Amino acid sequence: MTASHPSTSRPRARAVRLGPRSATALALVSAVGVAGVGWPFLAPPSSLVSAHAQDAPWLFAGLLVLLVAVATATISESGLGPKAVATLGVLAATGAALRPLGAGTAGLEPMFFLMVLSGRVLGPGFGFVLGSVTMFASALLTGGVGPWLPFQMTAMGWFTLGAGLLPFPDRLRGRAELLTLAGYGFLAAFAYGTVMNLQGWPFLDALASNIAFDPDAPVTANLARFTAYCLATSMGWDLGRAVVTVVLTLTLGAPLLRALRRATRRAAFEAPVSFEADPR
Repeated sequence: MTASHPSTSRPRARAVRLGPRSATALALVSAVGVAGVGWPFLAPPSSLVSAHAQDAPWLFAGLLVLLVAVATATISESGLGPKAVATLGVLAATGAALRPLGAGTAGLEPMFFLMVLSGRVLGPGFGFVLGSVTMFASALLTGGVGPWLPFQMTAMGWFTLGAGLLPFPDRLRGRAELLTLAGYGFLAAFAYGTVMNLQGWPFLDALASNIAFDPDAPVTANLARFTAYCLATSMGWDLGRAVVTVVLTLTLGAPLLRALRRATRRAAFEAPVSFEADPR
């Protein structure tokens, strides 16, 4: 079941090809995103960032909004044509509609499996834009707009981009591909939850809980606090998200992958669009 088929070994059509500018913009967003969620472990207790522990998440959130917009605009300028925009709109709307189905109950969020499959078929550049736009649209739909939204958009962009970076996109098919995507979805679902935990964790009052971030504690102590925080507050949600992603990928992944690949072939993203005058 893991053999490559001649009919499916053609190079995939990418909705967006990452050029140097797009890759640089993505790297900048990712660097700021990592700093925005990881600063409790990157900044020493004596640093100015730790002294403003309650303000830092807001500052990073504001900066991420601008950088995500810049990255999206740069990627769009690199070749997000009308057919790719239409595909982006359909998939983002579908993902946004899927998110409220679980209502966040026990991490039952079916949109994640769609992001995995879409990133796999359409590539990392399109995947980052799709993940960010889908999360923004779903936040508007569910009323989930807040300082956490830029981090959600960045984390979902990473989630979908990672699926586009998985190996052998033109050769791996069948059960082996589904298992690869399911394994990625399982691990990435926990990674997404960890990123969002890092975003909200510094807001906790260190005096009210022994698992809250303490700006005066060393990195090792805060790492132990954060681990306890994840186990106590979000492990069940992350596990539910991971299991749902695996189950949906294994059960619905094959027909959806075929449908997405058929749609990208028919769309012919890389074919130039030309307009001819009416001969009449």
